Amino acid sequence: MYKSIIRPILFLFDPEKVHHFSFSLIKILSKIGVLSLARPFFSLEDKRLEREVFGIKFKNPVGLAAGFDKNAVLYNELSNFGFGFIEIGTLTPKTQEGNPKKRLFRLKADSAIINRMGFNNEGVFEAVERLKKEHKIIIGGNIGKNKVTPNEEAINDYLICYDALFDYVDYFVVNVSSPNTPGLRELQDKEPLTKLLKELEVANKKLAVEKSVKRKPILLKIAPDLTDAQLLDIIEIVSDTKINGVIATNTTIERKNLKSPSQIVEENGGLSGKPLKNRSTEVIRFLAEKSNKAFPIIGVGGIHSPEDALEKLTAGADLIQLWTGFIYEGPILVKKINRAILKQEV
Repeated sequence: MYKSIIRPILFLFDPEKVHHFSFSLIKILSKIGVLSLARPFFSLEDKRLEREVFGIKFKNPVGLAAGFDKNAVLYNELSNFGFGFIEIGTLTPKTQEGNPKKRLFRLKADSAIINRMGFNNEGVFEAVERLKKEHKIIIGGNIGKNKVTPNEEAINDYLICYDALFDYVDYFVVNVSSPNTPGLRELQDKEPLTKLLKELEVANKKLAVEKSVKRKPILLKIAPDLTDAQLLDIIEIVSDTKINGVIATNTTIERKNLKSPSQIVEENGGLSGKPLKNRSTEVIRFLAEKSNKAFPIIGVGGIHSPEDALEKLTAGADLIQLWTGFIYEGPILVKKINRAILKQEV
């Protein structure tokens, strides 16, 4: 029904406007109890799906990637679609508009999306107010820097977000890999990235001691466009800084073998969806093999089917996340993936 009726209607309209409309609709359906009633249709509850990764127990390995619920508006409502965890953000210290519209483009022939949103969000402190509600699901906090903050001062932005979110999220993701904030990917270079992650770990341990709680897991989200040499640096950085793992991968700036009209393909921004599938899996496999599976990996990029998900898990991912596949295939994809995982384990 979603792919034959709902999606064709939604795809008639501007994708960013559809996103906001969908949020309003989900809120309404939740308030009148429809989502709760529909939960068994989307969810698959089974102890065999549980995964313990970086000290957290996930009810299943399928999560919603950052960028969908940037401002922590719908995390409890979205949990009705069967996700094992939801990642909010990317959040920055100050509210920012992001890049000028139009900044979100569908590549229908490629089952893909190009976005150049530019970390548009209401700021970390607005999100914190919403996160004070009871959580029905594991929440990850994806953090970044404001566009106006120079790279040499970026650490302060990440620390502000980290401190604000510490009590309200279950794990953190350091985003230095979005192609839509000028200069941000320069922070993936070995020296600045090591310094940033070490500073966050110092803050992590300090807050944990002050609050008499365990430190929060920290993960690094990386670009799919890194070379093998840069990926080897990532493995070394994870070992050196003692962070908990990697999310592979963010969107790509590559535009190879696309079928969509050139005027859309040539739009600036990060490409997600099916064209990213193979490269993100290659990165997962490389990290897992070269590190001898020394740290957990969350696989994301081009997952549009149960087979895509199993491929990521086989390559070395411990958990997976959806974003573009969720939009193209609909919420039933979560249950289909979990069912396939169960079948594989029999």
